Amino acid sequence: MLRYIKHNMSEIVGIEIFPIISLLIFTIFFAGVLWRMYKMTKTETDIYGQIPLLEDDEVIDTNDTKD
Repeated sequence: MLRYIKHNMSEIVGIEIFPIISLLIFTIFFAGVLWRMYKMTKTETDIYGQIPLLEDDEVIDTNDTKD
């Protein structure tokens, strides 16, 4: 099965760029998530930490945050 896929993939011109593009997309996304987590305030962390514990009809008031 792998030989069949490998044979077909080797015939496509320019396919070697796709793993590089996917790695770049993943790296940029992961770095963005880490940057966002680093810049989060303690209040935001507490709000996001309470979301799984809330009932379905409860609403979080995000207007109380002071940045």
